[in-house]
Amino acid sequence: MASGQSDFAAILQKEFMKKQMRNASRVTEKHTSLKLTRLGILLAMSVCASATNAQNAARQFESFADKGSYLEITTNDGQYRIRPYTGHIVETSFIPKGEQFDPVSHAVVLAPQAVQTQLRDTDSQLQYQVRDMEVDISKSPFQISYRYKGKPLISEKNGYVHQDKSERLDFNLDNSEALYGAGERALGMNRRGNRLPLYNKAHYGYEEHSTQMNYAMPLVFSSKMYGIHFDNAPIGFLDLDSKKDNVLAYETISGRKTYQVIAGDNWQELVSSYTALTGRQPLPPRWAFGNFASRFGYHSEAQARAVLEQYAAEKIPVDAIIFDLYWFGKDIKGTMGNLAFDHDSFPHPRRMIADFASQGVKTILITEPFILTTSGRWDEAVQKKILATDKDGKALTYDFYFGHTGLIDLFNPVARDWFWNIYKDLRKDGVAGWWGDLGEPEVHPAALMHASGSADQVHNIYGHEWAKLIAEGYQREFPKERPFILMRSGYSGSQRYGMIPWSGDVNRTWGGLRSQPEIALQMGMQGLAYMHSDLGGFAGANLDDELYVRWLQYGVFQPVFRPHAQEEVASEPVFREPHTRALAKAAILLRYRLLPYNYTLAFDNHLQGLPLMRPLFYDEPDNPALLTVADTYLWGHDFLVHPVLHAAEKQSSLYFPRSSDWFDFVSDQKYAGGSTQTVDVISDHIPVFVRAGAFIPMSPPMQNTSQYSTRELVLHYYHDPKVSQSSGKLYDDDGVTAAAYEHGAYAMLHFDSALHRDQLTIRLSEQRGAAYAAQDRHVQLAIHNVQHKPRQVSVHGRTSRFDWDASTHILHLDVTWNRRTEEKILVNLQR
Repeated sequence: MASGQSDFAAILQKEFMKKQMRNASRVTEKHTSLKLTRLGILLAMSVCASATNAQNAARQFESFADKGSYLEITTNDGQYRIRPYTGHIVETSFIPKGEQFDPVSHAVVLAPQAVQTQLRDTDSQLQYQVRDMEVDISKSPFQISYRYKGKPLISEKNGYVHQDKSERLDFNLDNSEALYGAGERALGMNRRGNRLPLYNKAHYGYEEHSTQMNYAMPLVFSSKMYGIHFDNAPIGFLDLDSKKDNVLAYETISGRKTYQVIAGDNWQELVSSYTALTGRQPLPPRWAFGNFASRFGYHSEAQARAVLEQYAAEKIPVDAIIFDLYWFGKDIKGTMGNLAFDHDSFPHPRRMIADFASQGVKTILITEPFILTTSGRWDEAVQKKILATDKDGKALTYDFYFGHTGLIDLFNPVARDWFWNIYKDLRKDGVAGWWGDLGEPEVHPAALMHASGSADQVHNIYGHEWAKLIAEGYQREFPKERPFILMRSGYSGSQRYGMIPWSGDVNRTWGGLRSQPEIALQMGMQGLAYMHSDLGGFAGANLDDELYVRWLQYGVFQPVFRPHAQEEVASEPVFREPHTRALAKAAILLRYRLLPYNYTLAFDNHLQGLPLMRPLFYDEPDNPALLTVADTYLWGHDFLVHPVLHAAEKQSSLYFPRSSDWFDFVSDQKYAGGSTQTVDVISDHIPVFVRAGAFIPMSPPMQNTSQYSTRELVLHYYHDPKVSQSSGKLYDDDGVTAAAYEHGAYAMLHFDSALHRDQLTIRLSEQRGAAYAAQDRHVQLAIHNVQHKPRQVSVHGRTSRFDWDASTHILHLDVTWNRRTEEKILVNLQR
């Protein structure tokens, strides 16, 4: 080994060991630590060797062949396949000499479409045109580069390089582009400058900085409006220009040399193409948008019943209760793998679940893929050969925090059936949702062998396969139901299995809160639109009422409202002191009032892949000042949200996107688009603003979503004389049936406004699927920013009574919306 290589490897090893010390958690980490150290050394050697020896400098173009569905290029050391998927997606694979093309992708589900291509051959290059995308292949020196509508995107630098037992693909970057992706991290929005492990690994008690967390993805997006997805599962690294030499590199131990380049005109189009490639998220059950009762954990049936009684007494809405480890054992150690109710603590589980269901409260159980040798199922697991093994085929056991354990081999069909049957039986007992924990897997020794490969080959897709097991089980056994699958680890495309990820064991501190918007925004861009946090923070017995309230207020405008924490300090609002409880209750009530808007966001995500939380650069992709902003974001299209992320904050400065003016959601104060202004921060709520011209559908109060109905609606319209036309919508279905939209069991309510001189026209119309039962509706319409009392208001051609508040400038009127008609409201704004 050259001395330079040795020095580099030593530095990398030292960095990994320091990281392990910093991130020490409740779990025995020796297997993972050694594995990543070995991998880091190996890949560092590869990087140095490729830079100094330039192994592919002699790569020579030999020939090409247009195979119809793909372009084949032969070089002296292998073959390239360049395959169009759509006019926005092109896949490139390299097959080294002596190897066969591996067609199996764990991420991609989109079938290549019939795309018209053009191929131009010159002495110096090939130009492969795929609608607006162009792949240029320079013959000498050999190089592949990509363009979109004539604009350069990215190019291979050395391309594929093999060194010893590691492999690398590298690319040239512009010196100005910001980079996003790589899965779940806390690094700042622009992740350029980091070399990041592609190895799912828990980081207990993290705060504002974490380079390695539960959910890694081999995916990068650029501010130049392209993405590159490395379609390969084994562990490795993603180097986002860590050496400041304008190089993006993917490094791995083995597997496919395949990547997809995705391009678009805007972020919506780019992310929509990526989610079309890897699969869209099915609609969760509507109750998933309600409030959860959760802690680590409820020790008994009596305790759980008492908690829900307290919610009812305080009139705080709740839709689900989550049971952590104690449902299957009295102690957190020694019982994992029982996967059955402890009948001493839970003597009547079926009755308990049924009683909760009668109150509109769903039951969710935690499960883990570890079967301890002390659990009630150990002998069965060994006898049925459902566990991952050593190289000799014997169930491999090892120690971790919870005990001496084996690991379910989710790649073994027998093990999958065994695990699914447990879920199926519990579902028949009334369990409504599943929490899959420790699914990295949390401890996964390299010596473990699975049915489809080694631990390192399948580690990053373990959680992905777990979610797939449950999703496909529901499709077979309970095809009309929407599963609820809460997990913290997955892979590219896990959203198509309905996975709802959370951000792991975040510290219960302001630093822990500050990292959450970034994590959720980044993961939403990468297809995982339901990434959320343990509201209030999880780790540590830190009683900070202001922190708790601010976290829950932020929680109103993020995907899943689920307070959860270690039990030393209560996570449930019903057990907080009165003032804190009142503020938390107000946040929860607002969450329920916004259910029509939020559920419509979920529909847009299902249909188009749109994130629920969106970075400001979605609105202004050409504004470089917004490329790193995470402390202000868009909730859907029409809300601008600025979480309070610091203690005792009294004022905050924020930028209002220039695409419209904005109204304070509470006071109705107007702010000019394109301006940066200082706003006051008060304890009752976080700063939230509504886009001028927006329709915001809301609901009357409810105790849980079982009482939800669109028969009664509160519809807010934010009038602005600058807005001549606008539109909004509300998606409705029964909230429980799988694929309701696809089966026509839905309604889409459309809201449209038009302003001509002094007359404002608002139309309410409905588009129904064939299987949706039409219904009359009562709409309480509130029109904001009406500066003086209207001369007249008419509904459906008839003069209507209305109320106009001179202090708030809000016009109120009731509209009876007949199922068979379109309603037209005319507001004469003349003085």
